[in-house]
Amino acid sequence: MRSGKNGSTLLTEGSILGKLFGFAVPLFLGNLFQQLYNVADTLIVGNLLGNQALAAVSSTGSLIFVLVGFFGGIFTGAGVVISRYFGAKDEKRMQLAIHTALAFGIAAGVLVMILGGLFTPQILVLMDTPPEVLAASITYVRVYFLGALGLVLYNTCMGIMQAVGDSKHPLEYLIVSSVLNIILDIVMIAVFHMGVGGAALATILSQFISVVLCLIRLVRVNESYRVHLTKIRFDKFMLKLIIQYGLPSGIQNSIIGIANVVVQANINAFGEMSMAGCGAYAKIEGFAFLPITSFTQALTTFVGQNLGAREYERTKKGARFGILCSVLIAELIGVAIFASAPLLISAFTQEPEAIKFGADKARICALFYFLLAFSHCISAVLRGAGRAMVPMVTMMAFWCVIRVSFLSVMVPVIQSIAVVNGVFPLTWSLSSITLLIYYLKANWLYGFEQQKPERKLAEAAEE
Repeated sequence: MRSGKNGSTLLTEGSILGKLFGFAVPLFLGNLFQQLYNVADTLIVGNLLGNQALAAVSSTGSLIFVLVGFFGGIFTGAGVVISRYFGAKDEKRMQLAIHTALAFGIAAGVLVMILGGLFTPQILVLMDTPPEVLAASITYVRVYFLGALGLVLYNTCMGIMQAVGDSKHPLEYLIVSSVLNIILDIVMIAVFHMGVGGAALATILSQFISVVLCLIRLVRVNESYRVHLTKIRFDKFMLKLIIQYGLPSGIQNSIIGIANVVVQANINAFGEMSMAGCGAYAKIEGFAFLPITSFTQALTTFVGQNLGAREYERTKKGARFGILCSVLIAELIGVAIFASAPLLISAFTQEPEAIKFGADKARICALFYFLLAFSHCISAVLRGAGRAMVPMVTMMAFWCVIRVSFLSVMVPVIQSIAVVNGVFPLTWSLSSITLLIYYLKANWLYGFEQQKPERKLAEAAEE
């Protein structure tokens, strides 16, 4: 096992078990504190401002994910590029990739701010947001998007650190910003009576603190991945690579986000209580899947570094281990949520009808978490191997086209929210089967060597 004195870790050496867990545990804790951003909003809003405000905040998550998820996918591509050059010990190209990713992050953050500010009301209306919560939803989303630059830049910096195996420092910064977010939530809602806008403002201020801490770290670190502010600019070669690996994930995230907006519109049609209950369940599911999210992030970095170092057998062993652990953990969590759903939902709302809506969704979805974990893990391995198009096409086909088509046909016929909830395990099953077949049959392990466009780009860069 080899770790840099400043926190980076080379995942191409040492125990696979130790490296994956050692990298994934800080990621899990970091994701846990990041999840607190939204959950703090939900809990404080629900208990201090009531169910209408809770519905306004809870129902906007899928909309926010459409834009932010696109750029998050792009930065997944940046992380793959950086992790490969780090594993190959190619410092020159790694530096170009890092500074290009930061330049892209700045441009993307500004773009998200503009798009979010301009189109929020129109999209919320298209989502059939009930009139009684529309104004509050618009306020929350617009204020949230004012901080999009901080959110995008933080994810960029975190992606750089994770690509070089540093998951500890992002954890430290998230702890600071999450605690600050909770304090600001209470102050802005309970003291200054700023409503849902105050909750969103608390979140974006906390995110900017994370960015400042990350940038200070990257500028001062005495390692090969150090950031030089004067070098932040676009490099044509690296930008093409980042887009080549990241665009499929970005498109996948945004298209699935749009599909989930359609799902949310179907939930909205059942009224304010369904919005509150299903929104509360979504927060619980977000927490439940943090261990799986952490393993998928670790797997992408592990695969990227090891394929960069041409450690093919180690890559296969690590992928199998990560998939097995994720599936087992996901199912154990699903069983626990199935058994305690009403109690968990009641932490967010005291309305019996809202609790029933949330518990019903949990009892339809939770026992199938192993399928969701499997799809995400295979996708993470393939992204790390430079095969991001495969999970993109699979997820778009099943989690978007099939999901939306199923709802469009079935909901008018069977007007029950159980139909809306049941579409999730159905599409998780289809994607898992498809990805398993590809994983077993395709030669994904040598994907980088087989990608002629990248070799041409590399040759052009050398010239």
